[in-house]
Amino acid sequence: MTELTRIVIYDTTLRDGAQTEGVLFSAEDKLDVLKALDEFGVDFVEGGWPGSNPVDDEFFAKSKRLDLKRTRLVAFGSTRRYDIAPEEDPHLRALVDSGTEWCCIFGKSWDFQVEGALGIPLDINLDMVQDSVRFLVDSGKHVIFDAEHFFDGYKSNPKYAINVLKAAQMGGAEWLVLCDTNGGSLPSEIAVATEDALLSVDLPLGIHAHNDSDLATANTLCALDRGCQMVQCTVNGMGERCGNTNLCTVLPNIVYKTGLETSDMDLTKLTALSRNIGELINILPRPDMPYVGETAFTHKGGMHIAAMTKDTRTYEHIDPSLVGNRRKILVSEMAGKASIIEKLKELDLECGDDTSDIITKIKEMESKGYQFEGADASFELLVKRLRGELEPRFTVEGFKIMIDNRLGDMDTEATIKVLDSEGELEQTAADGNGPVNALDKALRKSLIRFFPEIDDMKLTDYKVRTLDEKSATAAGVRVLIRSTDGKHSWTTVGVSENVVVASLIALVDAIEYKLMIGE
Repeated sequence: MTELTRIVIYDTTLRDGAQTEGVLFSAEDKLDVLKALDEFGVDFVEGGWPGSNPVDDEFFAKSKRLDLKRTRLVAFGSTRRYDIAPEEDPHLRALVDSGTEWCCIFGKSWDFQVEGALGIPLDINLDMVQDSVRFLVDSGKHVIFDAEHFFDGYKSNPKYAINVLKAAQMGGAEWLVLCDTNGGSLPSEIAVATEDALLSVDLPLGIHAHNDSDLATANTLCALDRGCQMVQCTVNGMGERCGNTNLCTVLPNIVYKTGLETSDMDLTKLTALSRNIGELINILPRPDMPYVGETAFTHKGGMHIAAMTKDTRTYEHIDPSLVGNRRKILVSEMAGKASIIEKLKELDLECGDDTSDIITKIKEMESKGYQFEGADASFELLVKRLRGELEPRFTVEGFKIMIDNRLGDMDTEATIKVLDSEGELEQTAADGNGPVNALDKALRKSLIRFFPEIDDMKLTDYKVRTLDEKSATAAGVRVLIRSTDGKHSWTTVGVSENVVVASLIALVDAIEYKLMIGE
């Protein structure tokens, strides 16, 4: 490992991440992300491209009012056009007027791109790089230069790619960033080109990797190993095509695996950062994302769980709490005694000496199609019912669904009868958008008099899984329902050959769980 000073984290979620399909930041969204990254302690945040669109212009104007504690905001742009002077280039002028102390501009470093895409001589491109950087420096800016397509350029014409870096250095840049723009380089190629660049220039280097070959993190770590000191990345690996180096993966790798130093960031807040920004952009992080994903520390196999009760290092490479995540034990047809015990501990339930009745019941229910892997609330209710710790607060005596299709309009009404624990009957009806929605409304309406605390409950997710597709329309179904009361959220499961009945089972469990936890 090469001797390095502190590794600098440069986040480009607001610029490169904004190119993710389906992502559309408002100026206020960008301000919220910037504040979150500043609170987390990221060194640099690339805010966008001033002068390119109204949202970025509004964002940079409003960002001037922020009192950033840790982060330096960066405005992004490109080198000048080949046919005008830097001071006449509107994009460079926009960078000067952005209000940021730092600017990052990119320039071509692949001879194929210069001659093919730009259609200009190679020496003219070198002039564009040098005098664009010089103009910004003379305007009082600190400049980071992104050598676009550097690794492809190095493979094509290594001398020219290096000369582009030297041109930026002569212009007064303070950082030179090596970009794997197409994401197609291998770690071995990254290593060779980075080592040559480090020996050829006198400025600190950064790495900007795309994930088109699923190697962005590996390539970034390789570049750090060879001497780079800045990592350009995005939260949750957002970015065009296959995304960029994932901050939520590369940062814990740097801190916990390489021993390199970074700025003072609390990695126990990393999982929260990942999920909060996912919520903000309405694209939740992949559940299998390393370190911060919901399943990153999830265990299902009974033998694995048995080994982990002795030492978690048997099947976990780090303690999940180090990144703010948690261990999750799944209860399934593979469950053994150790699995059940660990699941009970996870839910803060008494373990007891004998779990055989729970194991037997789970395997019996799962043979009928139940699955408790994603339905902790139903599992907890099952355990407490088996132990005699929970009596039903109400009973559904019966229900009726009526569907009226007139002139193409579908009207659905559900009627339901329920008894409370004292035997008092309530019968109500409700209209809904389909039979399940109508039944849900009727059930809540009938219970609200007995249990006013369910008024703040709402259903947030509804999933149906066919259990035996070969049976076609006669196939059994498994329904998963996620509910929330604004403070807690929980998931319940129901199984039946009738989708409405399966839904009702899950709905009843959802309300029973709400009554159990109170508030």
